[in-house]
Amino acid sequence: MQALENARAFFDACESAKGWAGCAQYVADGATFSAQSEPLTDIITVEAYTEWMAGFVNGVAPDGDYVVHAQAYDDSTSTAVFFATFSGTHTADGGPVPPTNKKPDSHYVYAITLDANGKVSHMTKVWNAGWAMAELGWA
Repeated sequence: MQALENARAFFDACESAKGWAGCAQYVADGATFSAQSEPLTDIITVEAYTEWMAGFVNGVAPDGDYVVHAQAYDDSTSTAVFFATFSGTHTADGGPVPPTNKKPDSHYVYAITLDANGKVSHMTKVWNAGWAMAELGWA
């Protein structure tokens, strides 16, 4: 299924901290982003989110990695869903406090809507950021 493959390629590029340069080929012009979790509430484009993710991994947790537990594609809504866990140790100088050397295992879901060309047109991230921040030693 081409749509799910495109969504997975985007997911992998984003989670591997490739930033906008590594994700743009999978994304439609003007693609939007939403999340109901701090610190992402002010991010409204997929481009900005991919840069935030790259900044987090490269600036906070350079050993960042993820495991996908499940993925699915709904033809009726052109939406791919990924359930995953992100892990990364706060060893870099980014973040609100000096490196804590703590490593959260943070569950999250991406719901990625694709346009008629199979490109990401919208992405929603479902994530308990407060839990992750506490595991990092930031809260």
